[in-house]
Amino acid sequence: MFTFVEQKLTQMNYLSVFEKNKETALAGRYITLQDIEPILGKHIAKNEIQVIGNSVLEKSIYSYQVGTGSVKILLWSQMHGNESTTTKALFDLFNFLDSDVEEVKKWKEKFTFYFIPMLNPDGAESYTRENANQIDLNRDFVHLSQPESLLLMKIFNEFKPNFCFNLHDQRTIFAAGKTKNPATVSFLAPSHNEEREINEIRQKAINLIAGINKELQQFIPNQVGRFDDGFNRNCVGDTFQQMGVPTVLFEAGHFQHDYEREETRKYVFISLLSGFQVLYENDIVDNKIDDYLKIPQNNVCFFDIVYRNVKINYDNSKLITNFAAQFKEEIIGNQLVFNAYVSSVGDLDGFYGHLEYDAQGDSYQDENDNFPKINEKANFTLGKNSKFVNGLLKN
Repeated sequence: MFTFVEQKLTQMNYLSVFEKNKETALAGRYITLQDIEPILGKHIAKNEIQVIGNSVLEKSIYSYQVGTGSVKILLWSQMHGNESTTTKALFDLFNFLDSDVEEVKKWKEKFTFYFIPMLNPDGAESYTRENANQIDLNRDFVHLSQPESLLLMKIFNEFKPNFCFNLHDQRTIFAAGKTKNPATVSFLAPSHNEEREINEIRQKAINLIAGINKELQQFIPNQVGRFDDGFNRNCVGDTFQQMGVPTVLFEAGHFQHDYEREETRKYVFISLLSGFQVLYENDIVDNKIDDYLKIPQNNVCFFDIVYRNVKINYDNSKLITNFAAQFKEEIIGNQLVFNAYVSSVGDLDGFYGHLEYDAQGDSYQDENDNFPKINEKANFTLGKNSKFVNGLLKN
């Protein structure tokens, strides 16, 4: 059992630290094993990188371990192959941990970090949530049927972490509570039982999230969300929490006009650093459940694009309505493309668009019809002069 000694470090300038350590070789949303292996290579001489297992398709799964401290932190990313923002933030963090600044020296004395930067390389390659067997690894912790799930459980049992960070991306549909603000970063202290009780283990995760949120509010005020805490024993976070290790779910979400999530990676990076700082200073001993519950729960109320006050022909009648489009992330020619499809038609009361157009009564028309149809590509005209291609107004 470890014990904390309360310590203080000089307040970091998180934005400056990010800019100095951003890994420029990684950008965008489509991050594969081929992208990260050359970067991992520069750490091999330090014996910090190991191949710890293989995916279904025999791709290498790597770990990066650094630090000699008694407080052990296990972090893994891209458990879902199409969720890469936190992977970028980890490589930014690796650069920082390679530096000789005072904070890093102190952290390496107090912590041992064990990173798995890409748990699902097959899913990363195909840009899918599932692995090559079409199994969601984050729903496989009862059966442990997949090599990637078995590997994570093996590392958990061997490393014996004191804290776990479960790193993911979330969709653009979420707002931070009943606001018009996107949930740029969201958190969850998973439940350890059906009753959602708060024991000593979950309380530590709650206190840690409260500390991270306090820091994030300086950078993205009112854009931090909290996930629903319904218990699911199939999920890794709920499992590890039930097994007695405080576990925090990180969800990288949407920042205004940032579909490549280059801004969001910055706030994930800040979240990680501030989380380590909270642990270093032992600022998790007080009950911060009230602060945690003040973080607004994620609310599904966003579409990518909303078109309002559109005139359409329906049953030989003309009416004014609204419709929305959502981007689907599709791999075409080894490139990630955002393609807009019609996703909803109706009053859209209580829903917002990350981008909105007011048609002011102009008529809808596309190549096939005068009515937007669900799942059709969002290519159409409004009135005589406004042509939309892939959901966006073409100049």
